[in-house]
Amino acid sequence: MQPQLTYYDMGCGVRAFSTTRHGGYSRGDYGQFNINRYCGDEAEAIAQNRLLLSRLLGMSNADHIVMPHQTHQTEVRQITPQFFSLTEAEQAQYLEGVDALLTDQPGVCIGVSTADCVPILMYDSEHQAVCAVHAGWRGTAAGIARVAVAAMQRTYGSRPEHLQLTIGPSISLENFEVGDEVYEAFRQAGFPMPLIARRYPSRQEEGGERWHIDLWAANRWLLQQAGANVGHIHTAGICTYAHSDDYFSARQLGIRSGRIFTGIILD
Repeated sequence: MQPQLTYYDMGCGVRAFSTTRHGGYSRGDYGQFNINRYCGDEAEAIAQNRLLLSRLLGMSNADHIVMPHQTHQTEVRQITPQFFSLTEAEQAQYLEGVDALLTDQPGVCIGVSTADCVPILMYDSEHQAVCAVHAGWRGTAAGIARVAVAAMQRTYGSRPEHLQLTIGPSISLENFEVGDEVYEAFRQAGFPMPLIARRYPSRQEEGGERWHIDLWAANRWLLQQAGANVGHIHTAGICTYAHSDDYFSARQLGIRSGRIFTGIILD
């Protein structure tokens, strides 16, 4: 039994991927492959799945797969060697309320957990540093992608125009129907609404229309605003809602289901 991963080509010296639902020990709506400890899955299945992933990545220690407890905010934390000298409780506290991680440590796999939200990976080949970002609609509206680029600049001296960037599997414009309050949150945050929003016939109100938000376009815009080269921003183009047989989707399966892990590791 081996996890099936979706890989991204982000250059030499780094491996980047998203997990799928296939090849692990979890059951039901968590099945088969889930390593998220915060969504209600069985601890034994999670541990077995983490071990499978670490072996697939050629890692000697499954504890070097690092995932924060995300809360749809803009907190960014750096993973250094000192992190691994902390107790389990101290590590959990350090990762609490965090929606982006960055590191320059080889052999450490940082990643974020999603099930319709947008995962973003960043790679700075010049300074050999990486970042993983969780951008739900609240985090996107708050500009977490831009915050993460600034953290890479501040921490490692990264030049935004040199970053390689990947937007992983997440919900598409066509399937992300939202209320007016979500549209207003983006408008008030200064997003170019004609670029990121469309009105479609509502699935909830017969004969009515509702707004749809393009989180991929919104995050590409944020990255460009942060100085990224548009040619370096790659979008997987995989809609989790439309492909929930292969990728976890909270809108399809409910919140008590598994999560995709989108990770990056320096070799």
